[in-house]
Amino acid sequence: MTDPHIPGAVNLRDVGGLPAGAGRTRSGVLYRSGNLAQLETPGVEALGALGLRRIIDLRDDEEVTAAPSRLGDLSIPTQRAPLFLGSVASFFQDDIPLDEMYRRIVDDSAERVVDVVRGVLADQPVLVHCTVGKDRTGVTVAVTLAAAGVDLDAVVADYARTEGLLPEWRNQRIVEKLRELHPEARHLEDLATRSPAPVMAGLLDDLTARYGSPSGYLLAHGMTDAELAALRDVLVAVA
Repeated sequence: MTDPHIPGAVNLRDVGGLPAGAGRTRSGVLYRSGNLAQLETPGVEALGALGLRRIIDLRDDEEVTAAPSRLGDLSIPTQRAPLFLGSVASFFQDDIPLDEMYRRIVDDSAERVVDVVRGVLADQPVLVHCTVGKDRTGVTVAVTLAAAGVDLDAVVADYARTEGLLPEWRNQRIVEKLRELHPEARHLEDLATRSPAPVMAGLLDDLTARYGSPSGYLLAHGMTDAELAALRDVLVAVA
């Protein structure tokens, strides 16, 4: 699967081609990325060529105001689904590890995670994004894919890809800036730049332990069996 090239977009990729039992995820249906605040005309044109029918923005109001999406003349409906009850800065201030951040997302923002999955089900092609496409996007896309029946090893591997797709210049700049603000933080680099496979595997294992499966997590927070069946039909093509 070749990822689309969208100049100005970070970490944008198609999750098509992932193994899902006897099938594979469809290409050109679900995309994930970092923010769209750096798009110039070539990037806007390339994004338009994807034919998106919905964008789901997981950032909070402060982030959107500071770095608004640059969509030019594209009239793509945007669904807002802020996933943090607190601010992004609070995670660095509290110096929590990634696994705790992800646990907070699925516990504290469960209704919005469901809203995101329903947004994916409602319109395709759809793009889900946050600031860098690592944590909030990583969690919601992983839950969506797992609930659609994608092999869990493939779900984890898709999440782990992010770390290799973030530009080194970006990582260095962000870490230096954050280090000035939080010189003693132990988890800063993980929070800002890393997507280790064991962390996502642990989250999916935790959802399975508590709810029976990632699908069970969504069912416990309002989704229906019919919606999950429709999600599988939308995202997975059976050979």
